[in-house]
Amino acid sequence: MGRLYRRKSGVDPIIGYELGVTLCQISRETGRQAGLLLDRRGRVERVIIGTPSEIFIPDLTRARAGPGRLRGLRLVHTHLKNEPLSRDDLTDLALLRLDMVSAIGVAPGGEPMTIYSAHVSAENQAGPAWALIDPAPFSKTSFRFPEFISALESEVASGDRRIAQSGEGRAILAHISNLPEMEVTARMEELTELARTERISAVDQVIYRGAVHPKSLVGSGRLKDLIIRSMSQGADMILFDNEMSPAQSRWIGSLAETPVLDRTQLILRIFARRAFSKEGKLKVELAKLKYELPRIGAKDDSLSRIRGGIGVRGPGETTMEITGRRIKERIKKLSDSLEKLSRGRTQRRSLRKRSGIPHMAVIGYTNAGKSTLLNAMTNSKVLVEDKLFATLDPATRRVRFPENMDVVISDTVGFIRDLPDELLDTFRSTLEELNDADLLLHIVDISSPGFKREIETVEKILSSLGLDKIPRKLVFNKIDKTDPKITANEAVRYNATGISALTGEGLADLAREAGEELTKIKTGRGAKPGKAGGAAP
Repeated sequence: MGRLYRRKSGVDPIIGYELGVTLCQISRETGRQAGLLLDRRGRVERVIIGTPSEIFIPDLTRARAGPGRLRGLRLVHTHLKNEPLSRDDLTDLALLRLDMVSAIGVAPGGEPMTIYSAHVSAENQAGPAWALIDPAPFSKTSFRFPEFISALESEVASGDRRIAQSGEGRAILAHISNLPEMEVTARMEELTELARTERISAVDQVIYRGAVHPKSLVGSGRLKDLIIRSMSQGADMILFDNEMSPAQSRWIGSLAETPVLDRTQLILRIFARRAFSKEGKLKVELAKLKYELPRIGAKDDSLSRIRGGIGVRGPGETTMEITGRRIKERIKKLSDSLEKLSRGRTQRRSLRKRSGIPHMAVIGYTNAGKSTLLNAMTNSKVLVEDKLFATLDPATRRVRFPENMDVVISDTVGFIRDLPDELLDTFRSTLEELNDADLLLHIVDISSPGFKREIETVEKILSSLGLDKIPRKLVFNKIDKTDPKITANEAVRYNATGISALTGEGLADLAREAGEELTKIKTGRGAKPGKAGGAAP
């Protein structure tokens, strides 16, 4: 079989006739599938011997690949029962972006029978990622491969360019669980909004029922189908609502060339792009490094290579170990820098506290309208966008309430369910500043179908941070988008104040009620901790 490497198939045919005959004879003698990987000049790049029913393609990471390009290799192998291309054959074609996959049926005597072929589909569509070529007797097949592959790759490149010129990322969203349908729907809607915030459009959604697979998250078969589906629809990434463990990240990274991100990675990307202050950028970088540390090597096999050294025992550190050590050093440096900034922040808080001016903090679920409210109450220009996590860097303003009461109001980063531990730990110091607040204004988007769940999420996070003892006032925002009767009933049920930060409706009442509450708190007659407009039982 080693002599096959010195054979050439010829440029024009899928495989030269004599080489195809030899391949079939090898297959008959061994009782196994035999295959060749041929480049575009017809040269044999790899000889592969499989099992009687399947063939395994070796690692092709060093072969050409990229957007708008195929692999530059075609697989021609044998089928002992003259059967058409299998699902595995077509999956390999799509996943590896091979030029073509062909199977030659082998007769009992070892002669070639029918040749079955397929190539990747150049159209981005919801259907299969491949196109089948009509089968033909091997001895009568006629094919002009150079012209065919040149035209096909031009079409593939043209489709990829159209997607790239759209200016947005394209993703397939995926989720696996046994949660109730309404809960899954809410989670996918939130994931869609997170993707939109990161300028990624969702081209499709896939929901799997069942338990999370410990190795591959959804199972290897489902994952391969998902990758193929993303390719056929022109998606350049897959976003999972579920968080991937380090082991799952490494396994998926070894299989997929398409980027696969989980919800935590998406939120980290959003935070990285939306942090503007020095402290905010340091915190996001720290959270990102803490997330990446246990996932080193998830994508790059080169990280496992050994790096030796003079005067050391054994083979030396692996590149993975070196990378891990450098990440730990960077984490230590970032933590030290943030500690210095924290001391300065503590001093400013102490001065503010000694001034005796009441402090009120605005909290709530992300995109509830906190920054809009801060702007409306203080005539400020804090960034406001209809996107999740528009505010990462806290803003503090001073405002005068009725009866000449000066109040300091602080905006905070929005909460979200299943907030990644890395982010919660990193932003804990910022959120713990809320300890100095005399009153928390819990802003709720009453127009959101999941506002009850969002209230619960915020309450849980406050409890985890030990902030549930601070008096809170519940504020229903965006009443201009809801039915007034329904909103009024919910406000009574939750002991909340209804406002529209956008139109200004209810802001005067809110200022008056908040001022009265702050006066009561300062004189020791305020509501019990955590009960100023708390959620309904």
